[in-house]
Amino acid sequence: MDLGIIGQAVGLFAVTNIDDILILALFFAQGAGHPGATRRIVLGQYLGFAAILAVAVAAAFGATFLPESVIPYLGLLPLALGLKAARQAWKDHRGGNTDEEEAQPKEGGPGPLEVAAVTFANGGDNIGVYVPVFATAGTGGMAVYAAVFLVLVAVWCFTGRYFATRPVIAKALARWGHVLLPLVLVTIGLLILIEGGAFGL
Repeated sequence: MDLGIIGQAVGLFAVTNIDDILILALFFAQGAGHPGATRRIVLGQYLGFAAILAVAVAAAFGATFLPESVIPYLGLLPLALGLKAARQAWKDHRGGNTDEEEAQPKEGGPGPLEVAAVTFANGGDNIGVYVPVFATAGTGGMAVYAAVFLVLVAVWCFTGRYFATRPVIAKALARWGHVLLPLVLVTIGLLILIEGGAFGL
């Protein structure tokens, strides 16, 4: 196995996904104390990144499942989820839950599809970077890139959870996470829309 390609894959993944660590830390903080939250977040991260890889690999082979003009509009996903999280935080702050709602057991933290949607939308620009790299790497090189990326998704999940469970950071996220998560998601959504020129922005 070519160590050069592995090193390039690690570097490429790190550069294009550094912002995911903050998002993952916020997700893990949101799911803290809720059974199964870690599993759902990791599953969602893998689903979202697998979708990014699938689109990039297909595009490298010449298939265009996702036209370039559509990518900026992926910003609507984190924007909508951020607004939903803000609405929920506002309801919780105002004591919007009834006694009946509190009595019903519910899963805490984000669901896998929410995490996947944010991961995919936030990685929309990654596709543009991955496609030319994959196209020039050939089938064998592409397989190495994909394998390294999938291993690094686990490392990213571990790192996000590590940050979310450090006492000082966990305390800050517990206090401000309900504000930070919607803010980060809305900001990501707006940046994707604006930088991509969606709606003529």
